[in-house]
Amino acid sequence: MSGEVTVTGFGVRTAFGTGAEALRRGVFAGVPSFAPTTRFDTGPYRTPMAAAAPDGPDAVEDWALRHALAQCGTDAVGMAGLPAGTEAAVLLGVAGDHTSVTRYWRGAAGSLPSAPREMPYGNRGPSVAGRAHAAQPQMSQPRAPEGARYRGEFDRLRSAAASVPGHGSGTDANRTAEQVADAVPTGRPGGDVGEAAERLADAVPAHLAELLAEGLGLVGPRLTFTNACVASAAAIIHACRLISSGRIDVAVCAGGYLVEEETFGKFDSGRALSRDGMVRPFSLDRSGLLLGDGVAAVVLESAEHARRRGARPLATVVGWGAATDAHHIAQPHPEGVGLARAARQALRLAGDPDGAALGYVNAHGTGTKYNDGAETRGLRAAFPQRAESIPVSSTKGTTGHLLEAAGVVEFVITMLALTDGVLPPTAGFTRPDPECDLDYVPNQPRQADPRRALTINAAFGGANTALVLERP
Repeated sequence: MSGEVTVTGFGVRTAFGTGAEALRRGVFAGVPSFAPTTRFDTGPYRTPMAAAAPDGPDAVEDWALRHALAQCGTDAVGMAGLPAGTEAAVLLGVAGDHTSVTRYWRGAAGSLPSAPREMPYGNRGPSVAGRAHAAQPQMSQPRAPEGARYRGEFDRLRSAAASVPGHGSGTDANRTAEQVADAVPTGRPGGDVGEAAERLADAVPAHLAELLAEGLGLVGPRLTFTNACVASAAAIIHACRLISSGRIDVAVCAGGYLVEEETFGKFDSGRALSRDGMVRPFSLDRSGLLLGDGVAAVVLESAEHARRRGARPLATVVGWGAATDAHHIAQPHPEGVGLARAARQALRLAGDPDGAALGYVNAHGTGTKYNDGAETRGLRAAFPQRAESIPVSSTKGTTGHLLEAAGVVEFVITMLALTDGVLPPTAGFTRPDPECDLDYVPNQPRQADPRRALTINAAFGGANTALVLERP
């Protein structure tokens, strides 16, 4: 590694609130944040529980992911002291904000316009990719059955989107916010469909990266990672590679997920959610995960760049690794092969192949039957001589699973464990499982003095990431 990578700022938000103090009050105290969510009707689902922040003064406007990302990015850049106009890469791990998609289709199914469309392709004008579209009167046409009207609206959206340059090219980076908005039919002016259509562009992951970079006033490359629960960790790893190789000096890495119905319904249909409202990582009676709000941003810099501008380093990233075992589309390799490989890569890069300097591991620890046993075996394979002596904890028993944001939020938690000298507990731990036989810091925080810590994440498709942090 030719250049050190330092952390100089962060912003974070979970169900506990915003900032480090909220994490200390919740995650580090071992307090679960699960409660029935009121953001949507949970009646059709097996559980109403999630780690979703309540409405109130600290609530995100309309629970829009763009606003939460902007808040955390602003906090991170402000802490780091980066001025507007700084040349910095922005790397974002996110799957997009699907709230507007759900609202749009619900409106499209039940509230399609029966009057002429005044502005059929959005409020930015009628032009789509240089072609003019005239409003077509609908009053004289017979009313279609509900299902046919729904399919018709889908066809109109698909046709409009297909006319946008870059559609179907394998990347959404070529699509601007204006192109996406222009390609979306708004439905009845001023109605629910139209309001939802205005935010449909937020479902495009790269659009959120553009919004974040432009809002922060940063100039530089922008990349979006959509590889599920390792997305924001992958963003951090890529930034570390760019900085250590001298290609860039500064990067803002972020990730975000706010509990919404689209993803909630999918995890429920897959029977992955805990039925009793608790998450019990590494416990014998663990029964599933619960989703949670998570958004965070971190500023990474080369050590030399940080020194030149007098920035205070919060931590150093000394190792990173990524590996895919491709065992199964959803289940991890039962022996944790990919996770062990990623952890060994990170430790070798950190100059500590045996993990001799590790004082803590922040585990992925979803609280599912498949993950936790495989993760335990993977950790044993990564550092067999030290596995039993290194404290390991999962913070998902307090925050829930943050999906694409898990990597960056848990990166911040791991950094606080190093700087505060306190290990966050595995909340919800009940009975030991013979398959999970490490020191999981059960239920209570632990005073410690770790110099280095490892944070690991895993995702569908067998993707695994590992990052080694060191305190200054």
